[in-house]
This record gives sequence, C-alpha cells and structure tokens, in this order.
Amino acid sequence: MLASQIAAALVAWLVWSYGVQLQASAVQQCLAALVGALMGGWIWWLVDSWNGARLLDWLRQSSLGEAPNLSGIWGEASIRMRRWIRQTVQQAQQGDQRLSDILSALQASPNGVVLLDAQGRIEWCNQIAARQFGFDAHRDVMQSIGNLLRDPQFSAYFAAQDFTRDLVMQGRESTPSRPVKLSVQLYGYGEGRKLLLARDVTAVEQAEAMRRDFVANVSHEIRTPLTVLAGFVETLQNLPLDADERKRYLELMSQQAERMQHLVEDLLTLSRLEGSPPPSSNDWMSVAQLLKRCENEARGLSATLTRKQNRPHVLNFPDDAVLAQAGDIAGASAELHSAFSNLLGNAMRYTPAGGRIDVSWEQLADGSARFAVKDSGPGIDSKHVARLTERFYRVDRSRSRDTGGTGLGLAIVKHVLQRHGAVLSIVSEQGHGSEFAVTFPASRVRAVTGTAQLASVVQS
Repeated sequence: MLASQIAAALVAWLVWSYGVQLQASAVQQCLAALVGALMGGWIWWLVDSWNGARLLDWLRQSSLGEAPNLSGIWGEASIRMRRWIRQTVQQAQQGDQRLSDILSALQASPNGVVLLDAQGRIEWCNQIAARQFGFDAHRDVMQSIGNLLRDPQFSAYFAAQDFTRDLVMQGRESTPSRPVKLSVQLYGYGEGRKLLLARDVTAVEQAEAMRRDFVANVSHEIRTPLTVLAGFVETLQNLPLDADERKRYLELMSQQAERMQHLVEDLLTLSRLEGSPPPSSNDWMSVAQLLKRCENEARGLSATLTRKQNRPHVLNFPDDAVLAQAGDIAGASAELHSAFSNLLGNAMRYTPAGGRIDVSWEQLADGSARFAVKDSGPGIDSKHVARLTERFYRVDRSRSRDTGGTGLGLAIVKHVLQRHGAVLSIVSEQGHGSEFAVTFPASRVRAVTGTAQLASVVQS
C-alpha cells in the first residue's frame, strides 16, 4: 500500500507541476502529491478488497474447484491454502482408504465381528455376524444388541460384565439334526465401547464329543472281553475241570482274544488311514482282479457264516463280459480291497442264510464308475442311516457282537473312500434290504483299451 501511495503521489505531483500548472507553488505541489497519495491508497484498497472478495468467494464454495489467480499477499495466501487443503484432502482420503481396508479385512474374517457403543448398540457388523445372529447390517445399526439377541445365556453373560471367558451358545441356524455352536466373547476398547467376536466351534465341539465317545466306546469294547477272559482264567485256576470243560473254556477265551485282536487291528487301520498321505492317482489296478478277490473271500465267508444252516447266500457278482469292460481304477489296492470286503462282509453278516446279495460295477455316462452291494436282509430304519459310518455306532449292538463286528467297518470304508474322492450312498428300508453304493470320480477310473480287453478275454 505504501508503494502504491508513493507512486500515485509522484504521478500526481508530476502531472500538476508540469502538465496542469507550470508555475505551481510548493504548497500546491504538496497538496497535489497528498491527493495523489490518497487516491493511490484508495485504489490499492479497492484492488486488495476485490482480491480478498474473490478468495473468500472461492473458500465459500461447497466444492473447491480451480483457485483464482491472485497476486500479492492474497496470492500467497491462496497458494498456501490450496497446499493445505490438498494435504488435508489427501490425508482424509488415506484415512478413508485405511478404514475401508480395515472393514474389508473384518468382512473377510471367518469369525463374526460386531462393534458396540458404550450403550451396547450396534455400530457395525460383518456379514458372518449378520448370518450367525440374524442381524441386518443396515437396518439394525444403532439397535441395542440385547433387543436383537435374546438368548438367555447371552443376556446373563452381557449383564454380568465379566468378559474374561467366552460363552458357548447355540447358533441361530442350529437344528436338532444339525446343531450349531458359537463361541462368543466381548472385548472392551475405547471409551466404553465393546468388540464382540463370534466363532463357529461346531466342528470343535463335535470333535470333542467324538473323542469322549471314542474313548468310552473303546474302553467298553475292550472291557467286556477282558472281563470274560479274566473270569475264565480265574475259573481255570481255581476249579478242577475235566478235559471237555477245559476245552470249551479255552475256545471261549480264544473267541474273546480274537475279538480284541480284530478291534485293535481296526483301530490301527483307522489310525493309519488318518495319518498317511492321500493315495496316488497314478497307481492303476484292474477292477476285474479286485472284484475276483472279493468274490473268492465272500464265498468263503458265506460258507463259514451259514455252515450251521447249510444254506449259503446267493451271491451274484458281475460276469466275465462285464469284468472285461470294467477297466482300471487308481488308488491304493489294499485300501480299496478292504473297503469292498467290509461292504460285502456287512451284507453277509446281516443277511439271513439263503438270502440274496447282488454285487455290481457300472460305468456311468460322465466317466465315473459305481460299485454297489445290494442285499435282501432286514433293512435299516432311516433314523440310523445317517450315523452308520460313525465309529462304534451299531443299529443292534447284541447282534453286531454275535456276528463278530467291531463297529468300525463302515468308519474304515468312509475314510478309504474319502481318500479316493469317492462318495458312499446308503439306501435302506426296513423289510426290503439295503444297498451300499460307491461312486468313484472320473479322474480315478480308466476305460479298458482294446489290447487289454483282448488279453482279458483270452485269459478268461
């Protein structure tokens, strides 16, 4: 402003002294310079006010667009303001991006996450929590969790304000046939806020229950023959027995020892299946040879089981023409043989003497293959079908022991088939027999080639 006044005063003095009145006195010249200085200051004020108004108008805009091109102090202020606004916007964008990343990570979490304010109202929840508790991520925002989650166990847990432990409660999707268990725990943060984490522990609870049942079942299965053996040993030690009685007691002891041996062998087989790597897809074996081995063993077992009735089972296996077209299957030969033999053994043990058992092998249109064992036995109630492959699960415990079963056969079958990518299906109806079918994926089935087919026909 001072420079503007000096310049204006100088211009006014020159104009007055050399343009308007050449013989002006010193007083007149001073007055002219003073008027010029005042006009210069006023012009500078107008220009400065105009620049300030332009800058203020730009700052008042809701969306700050292109900044005005200003000079002087207002230009410097506008440059610094633009720089500060740009940094503020970038920091806000970075903060929004970090928040978005955090929320995306919480959305991707396999656990349910719910953020609560100091009053217990829902500020945010991810999709897993919405599904687990039946929340609506938009509708239920700022709703009290106590009004939405009315489980008595959770209400007591939330009211106690003791969050040092978790709460295992029933999930919203839980049904009698498919129970769902959730582990819920609250954590405090900020000023009274809480973080709720929910984890699906159904598999963990089921595994723990299976472990308890397994230990109890193994103990029970081994304790019974051990009790019998101990009783017979005590009898042999303390009572004088003739040769026939001693022989009968020793035979019964042998049966109980053999029962324990089968049980231990089956347990070791299960342990080996669970701990070994999956079978290779490059080890191929002939389906025909596998089924022939199973047939020979099945006919021998049938003769043993029905020797008192003298009426062996009617066994129908695929004929030579079907076996010639059966091709090969990839996997562990011993495991597949064990699975097929278990299915056949169960069919014969539970089918009365003289009953019919049909064994089939079928190539399906999609390249997969189906092995099935169908019997004419008493059948199984539908309520038992889903649990048949559980360890030690028996429909009729007394009959299973009479037929020599350990309760682990179908569990072994299930593990073998899972390792080979196969699917076991069970269809049964009381009074109409049962069918146990195994479907192998196309990747483990190989059609017979022309050369192999010719060699198989020549061999037969």
